[in-house]
Amino acid sequence: MKEILDAILSSDSTSADFANVKLPESYRAVTLHKDEEQMFAGLASRDKDPRRSLHLDDVPLPELGPGEALVAVMASAVNYNTVWSSIFEPVSTFGFLERYGRLSPLTKRHDLPYHVLGSDLAGVVLRTGAGVNAWKPGDEVVAHCLSVELESSDGHNDTMMDPEQRIWGFETNFGGLAQLALVKTNQLMPKPAHLTWEEAASPGLVNSTAYRQLVSRNGAGMKQGDNVLIWGASGGLGSYATQYALAGGATPICVVSSPEKAEVCRAMGAEAIIDRSAEGYRFWKDEQNQDPREWKRFGGRIRELTGGEDVDIVFEHPGRETFGASVYVTRKGGTIVTCASTSGYMHQYDNRYLWMSLKKIVGSHFANYREAWEANRLVAKGRIHPTLSKVYSLEQTGQASLDVHQNRHQGKVGVLCLAPEEGLGVRDAELRAEHLPSINLFRELDERSVQTSRDL
Repeated sequence: MKEILDAILSSDSTSADFANVKLPESYRAVTLHKDEEQMFAGLASRDKDPRRSLHLDDVPLPELGPGEALVAVMASAVNYNTVWSSIFEPVSTFGFLERYGRLSPLTKRHDLPYHVLGSDLAGVVLRTGAGVNAWKPGDEVVAHCLSVELESSDGHNDTMMDPEQRIWGFETNFGGLAQLALVKTNQLMPKPAHLTWEEAASPGLVNSTAYRQLVSRNGAGMKQGDNVLIWGASGGLGSYATQYALAGGATPICVVSSPEKAEVCRAMGAEAIIDRSAEGYRFWKDEQNQDPREWKRFGGRIRELTGGEDVDIVFEHPGRETFGASVYVTRKGGTIVTCASTSGYMHQYDNRYLWMSLKKIVGSHFANYREAWEANRLVAKGRIHPTLSKVYSLEQTGQASLDVHQNRHQGKVGVLCLAPEEGLGVRDAELRAEHLPSINLFRELDERSVQTSRDL
């Protein structure tokens, strides 16, 4: 592994050097163990600790197949799917691996008693399989997490519609929270040259997800002048939605849960902010019954911030806790677009406010190839910025996942894999200098919050 890292850190390594570097028989990776699937049985979700289920193991190097690449991973990131995997909710990911393994002799490689997690990476191509022409050893890349087979016509208009669509590192094995990763080469995109490895790794999943959900015609199709309600607007997903709303001429109404998170949104440029904790919104009376009076109070607050207008789009991902309110506050003919259910999958809402007001609920899941590429292109041009707030070592991935699970984080949480330290990998210092305040925004606010806590 040292030879690989030395080649990456050297300024004069060639493609031939990477093609000839010796590959190890095994590598270090963050894994789940199949024989621990029931370790949290009987516990509430909030009591399940990813530090118990996530392991750092030496695992064998997988066989490289046609159309695939082996990538040296310099950095990765933690997403909610890492948390869901680590607490085996809503189901164990080993079921995904078993089903994928039945598809072909090649996919059988993924059905193992361990699961290497991670749906983000920034790194360097080491090897490519048969039939690959667009990428070569030594290319600096990031990877999006869409894995498809494209043997059915269903996926050729929108790759997300492929019947064999999966999320790499969640529904497949050999993910990015590791020193090496195995990806399909059509997942690869150029690494933004002005970013460090850890910064470049952090946008992938959430940036593409927010792009499809909010901007794409496959999602809400946001336009200039729209009012966009964004739940969790300072978080890993919401922080990109906030940037897209601002960049696209819309007005984000940012919902957060603390003054610190409100400050993050103001620093991004948002003005309409609701601190739901400070204002005491309680959308559920008890476990079975919602409180429509709270929906109405929430809608009234939104109108105060928008000059009397309702929201055109709701950027939904909390799910059960907020969905009834989301449907209620959307304007007539508006759109609720949902991509997740971090507070629960069984949504309840009053259908009168949907059907009688001609509103739409749109399901959105990650992004197709083109959407992922466009989202990455905006990052590479400095139009959308990484929202990295904190970086952990590979050994600390369990703690990083716990922090995300308990909503202690702002923006995205990064993980160093092969990179020996932060700050490496910048190739375009001029573009970086132009955007440095925006690139560092979430880290500086996180450090300020930590210092304030210490002072108190």
